[in-house]
Amino acid sequence: MRYSCFAPALSLFLTLVKAQTPSYIGALLIEPGLNNGKCLTAASNTNGAIVTIQTCTGSSSQVWTFTGGSVTVFGTKCLDATNGATTNGNKLQIWTCSKNNANQQWWYTGDYHLAWTNHGKCLDLTNSNQADGTRPQIWDCSNVNPAQVWNTGYSANALPATAENGQTGTNACGTTSSQSSDCQTAWINAADDFCLWAPPTVGSIGDTEREEVAWCTKQSRGTRTIPNGTLKGVHFVKTPDYVQVTGVGDFTKINVPKGDAGGELDPHGADGNGNPIGGLVYGNSFGTGLQYHEWTSFISDTEFCFRACVGPNAARNCMHIYDVMGCYWNMPANYDAGTYENCAADDDLPMGVYGTSTWHQGTSPTPDPHPAAKSSNCVSVPSITVGAAKRRRDEGFEYVRAPAPTPAPVPT
Repeated sequence: MRYSCFAPALSLFLTLVKAQTPSYIGALLIEPGLNNGKCLTAASNTNGAIVTIQTCTGSSSQVWTFTGGSVTVFGTKCLDATNGATTNGNKLQIWTCSKNNANQQWWYTGDYHLAWTNHGKCLDLTNSNQADGTRPQIWDCSNVNPAQVWNTGYSANALPATAENGQTGTNACGTTSSQSSDCQTAWINAADDFCLWAPPTVGSIGDTEREEVAWCTKQSRGTRTIPNGTLKGVHFVKTPDYVQVTGVGDFTKINVPKGDAGGELDPHGADGNGNPIGGLVYGNSFGTGLQYHEWTSFISDTEFCFRACVGPNAARNCMHIYDVMGCYWNMPANYDAGTYENCAADDDLPMGVYGTSTWHQGTSPTPDPHPAAKSSNCVSVPSITVGAAKRRRDEGFEYVRAPAPTPAPVPT
């Protein structure tokens, strides 16, 4: 589980003791946790070129590879602490990679920090400023500073064949839908444009969670399509901090066995790889082709729920620790049959958080689920059948996102 201020965070002593690389493999985008739409960017392919954040485009200046304890760009340049200065506030540059150069040694921690090896410093988004051109800095590592969370991932337009080791399917899915597709790239955009994770062949969710494939309402993404008549009710909401789709249906049509109570799927899993391994989620609600690094989903033979989160509270809003509690408890919402709708909504209260207390699964008594947050501006859509994927401007509903919450002041 990703740390958040509402869940026990591992201490830096525990999370910063062992060099790691991201669970995702190959060339990666590096994005501040405060804004998935921005990417770490080298100004040019020259020694001393500054490093900033810029709107993600997937250009060569934004594609980084973790190798040999360094983070490289343009093939031969390394992320470099300028002049090796350890002073808080020192900015970053790139420089020709050289073996065992201490200024170029970095590792990706268990709590999603990019740490300067053996220095107790982490990459920090200066003043939490998300504007293009902001130069990240180094600062004393903190496990409560959201400006030090950095996600890794891929451009929706340049997906790899596989995203994680041990993956059974693919992320480079093409555009031809097939009921035998092994595509593991899902999208969530609207009541009539979303995907569900379900087994590639008939098998319980608990037995197949590492192998699930994407079943979608839209063609042209190279996935399997949800057979017409499967979905009996679908409710999509967009809140300031996440999108969510909930509903009911007959999911034996997508290989969930009859009577299976189902289970939870998420991007981390017990070993850091996803359930499914390599499963990626994208959407257009907060930016075109934005990767959701935090998401959580449940499916059984008769119901489903799927939430994808952004911003500084993404880990809190998309917790993964209540895996036996099911949809109604984790994602209180409308699950009525016979209704298909897109709505705006407020954020639900965080899963498991009751005032100043956090309930932990298995502790008795089990608290009631939170009430569903208020929704508004609901627009009905026809019963859902398979169709062509829409362009963002054709989705037919767009809600203005409320300003992102301001993180608690942390010296940077």
